[in-house]
Amino acid sequence: MKHLFESETFALAATLGLFLIFEQVYQKLKTPLLNPVLLTIITLIVVLIYVDVPYKTFKENTHMIHFMLGPSVVALGVLLYEQLHTIGKNAIAILTATFFGSVAGVVSVIVIAKLFGADYDLIVSMAPKSVTTPIAMGVSAQNGGIPSMTAVFVIIVGILGASIGPLVLEKVGIKKPLAKGLAMGSCAHGIGTAAAIQIGMVEGAISGLSIGLMGIFTALTTPVLLELFF
Repeated sequence: MKHLFESETFALAATLGLFLIFEQVYQKLKTPLLNPVLLTIITLIVVLIYVDVPYKTFKENTHMIHFMLGPSVVALGVLLYEQLHTIGKNAIAILTATFFGSVAGVVSVIVIAKLFGADYDLIVSMAPKSVTTPIAMGVSAQNGGIPSMTAVFVIIVGILGASIGPLVLEKVGIKKPLAKGLAMGSCAHGIGTAAAIQIGMVEGAISGLSIGLMGIFTALTTPVLLELFF
């Protein structure tokens, strides 16, 4: 079994196959806890530990998935182009929401973590949790955090946001596509955007836009907020 996961073809097929299977399960049951990304990650972790395949080997064999993240982000530009009219009409609202969203995301982490007695390194590592991984890791490293730990927090937040975000928005009565898209992208970055696209094209486009805006605002505000609190 070990030699199979050391094969690039099998590792790719297994990863994509698991995701497609769990995606079908999710579509049928529509249960937030059955998020296909979450289930795929958990299953792969268990299998890799069982067959004793190092993560480094698995990552090298599935590098094409990582490579495709670039084109997938660029593809969001198509959705944005189709929604230029909506974005133009609501530019001020979008900028305001993402700015205060970035501030709230960082401040909430600092306050809650300090209440629980977390040290500075951990707080800084968690602060950019709502931003896409590359930007979050850069912000963390620049301010004295641990980038690898930041990546873990980003993934956890993304999965949680994609899993329960649509349910929370429904329960609190958020119905406007613009608001849903901003919420999903601002809180759960790329994984949340994937979930937003499943809700609707407007939601997906606005969510994709908010990823970039959140990254910019978080990179600018995090050092200032850390200085104020520490």
